Amino acid sequence: MSVITAELRLGRTQVFPLAWWLAAPVLLGLSRLAPATGAGLGLRLAAATACLLLPGALIARALRLDGLAPAFVWSLAALFAGMALMFAVHGSIWLALAVLGAAGLAAAPFALRDSPARVPAWSLGVLALGLAAGIALWWVAAFGGDSLFHLGRVRKLTDFGSISLRSLDEFRDGGLHPGYAFPLWHGFLALVSKLAGVDPDSVVLHGPTVLLPVSFLLTYESGLTLFRSRWAGLATLLASFAILGLAPGHGGSLVSLALAANVSRMLLLPALLALVFAYVRKPSAPLLASAAAAAGAMALTHPPHAALVLIVLGGLLLARVLLDRRDLGPIAAALVAVAVPTGAVALWLRPIVRETAAHDPGRAELRRAFANYPRELDVFGLHSYRLKPELFTRGGAIAVAALVLLPLAIFARRRLWAALVLGGMLAALAVSLLTFVFPHLADAISISQARRLVGFSPRAFVLAGGALVLARLLGLLVLPAALAAGIVLQWRVPGDFGFPYRHAHGGPAWLTWLAFGAAGIALLAGALAGRRLPQLERDGSLATAAVALFVLPVAIHGYSAWSAPRTSFAPLPPKLVRALKERLPQRAVVFTDPQTGYQLVASLPVYVNSTPTVHSSSTRANHPTRRARDAARFFQDGGPLSLVRSYGAGWLLVDRMRDGDKRFPLPRAYADRRYVLYRVR
Repeated sequence: MSVITAELRLGRTQVFPLAWWLAAPVLLGLSRLAPATGAGLGLRLAAATACLLLPGALIARALRLDGLAPAFVWSLAALFAGMALMFAVHGSIWLALAVLGAAGLAAAPFALRDSPARVPAWSLGVLALGLAAGIALWWVAAFGGDSLFHLGRVRKLTDFGSISLRSLDEFRDGGLHPGYAFPLWHGFLALVSKLAGVDPDSVVLHGPTVLLPVSFLLTYESGLTLFRSRWAGLATLLASFAILGLAPGHGGSLVSLALAANVSRMLLLPALLALVFAYVRKPSAPLLASAAAAAGAMALTHPPHAALVLIVLGGLLLARVLLDRRDLGPIAAALVAVAVPTGAVALWLRPIVRETAAHDPGRAELRRAFANYPRELDVFGLHSYRLKPELFTRGGAIAVAALVLLPLAIFARRRLWAALVLGGMLAALAVSLLTFVFPHLADAISISQARRLVGFSPRAFVLAGGALVLARLLGLLVLPAALAAGIVLQWRVPGDFGFPYRHAHGGPAWLTWLAFGAAGIALLAGALAGRRLPQLERDGSLATAAVALFVLPVAIHGYSAWSAPRTSFAPLPPKLVRALKERLPQRAVVFTDPQTGYQLVASLPVYVNSTPTVHSSSTRANHPTRRARDAARFFQDGGPLSLVRSYGAGWLLVDRMRDGDKRFPLPRAYADRRYVLYRVR
């Protein structure tokens, strides 16, 4: 049985236990009667998501595991099996759904033979809190980041009847993207679209409203399992929500929660940590297999993130060796369980990764990367560089408080959370700040991805653990102290969340170095002083109330700036999309400018000649720079048409606002004030 619910249980429901398992399909059927807009759309998305989690819940229950973490992970594992078969036989997404459903049905007899699943009241409360926060996200929904890139892949999975791995790219003659070579999460979103009966753009745009309660519960479970405390689990959730969604304003990263990279960080990471901590607490084969499945899902969803998690977990193991040698075997086994699927995916991706310019880059590529991130890197030479220490404070009040509170973990040195906090943070700091270490990580996963190690450092756990220690040291005085600290830090260091990054409102660099040194000294002191150090920790509502008061000014700031982010992208006009849908067949190749191509592949299941280089994988097959250069030359010179034909394009789409009002000796298939579609003969 999972530790997640070992301490917290509601009474067992003995009446009609089967009804709870059928609730999701019944809700889906009823939701399809509602309109696919507004509340009806939200109900459809929620019901479809619940149906996709149902097979994993049955598998987890058959393995005698409780909680959302194993259910979520095993649903993705079953979906992986279904999609692997789909790609092997060039089937449709319905085949993947059939395999997912069959896995759930196979597990059902074993899941239902005993008492019904136990649902803790606290978990229901966390879901309700997440639902309220998710509804608020509805009003700031926007296509930000790489939304249109991912939407294009989801759309092809939804619309194509015969699917292969290479059929999902934006270029018909391109190659696989090393970060999304196996589109596991895209398949999940495509099935949500199919089951809900809505367009994929609605899933990507409003999916975060439904996924945020899932993220809330997974984050809570990770804190609950690490601290063995419901209150500390809630404190972890509050800190995580504040730094990801409230401190940046405009919904922060949560607006793009449906995208694969954010799912990896905000859903799969807490699920993986919850399962690792549960295994360390009470080792069992089902928990170890679940942790491995979670690592595999993360490695497929966004491969570099699995490497970053290994760094943090390696720090946990090292700190546990120095502070308290209990649980070393289970921690090592869990680390291996995470490393094996990560390594397997890395080996599969190796031929693709070796074709990318960012992997093991040469001089020209390194200089280009340095130019792209001038304010995020301290460069001392081509092979001697590191992240700027200010990046660890760019998250504002929460990030600064985590650095300040980090050394306090020594006063709970025998606790597992202290090892994670000290070891995980020190590992992240060392890899990021040491010039003889960071380049090796950057060579392996690219500078762009290595920068994200800051976000994988366990800052939310630091804040929750530090509150436990301060509650013991200060008693009730911790409450006014937390509120005052929150007000001052939010006022003085609200954070720097813009892109490109510019250090203006974050903490100073010296604070990062001071925290790095202090944490290292604390770890050595814990190893040398041992039991002579006092253990100061006070569990309960006091520490959580302190975290809530500290977060309150951040929340006020976040909700006062609750509007769609300015960096959002607008899709193609609906009128144009309808016209193109009537004229362009599936899998058509359209020649257009990069930005219009980026919008087009998100709107229709077609291929284009070019997309913006920032949204393309720089592989030899894709060569996005050359594609963009060809498109610019064509629209600047008004030809030649042989260039269009060289890309195998049967259509030419001109955006007269971007490309100029040029005419081509081709038959027009459609025209409006801005766009012209030509048929290429």
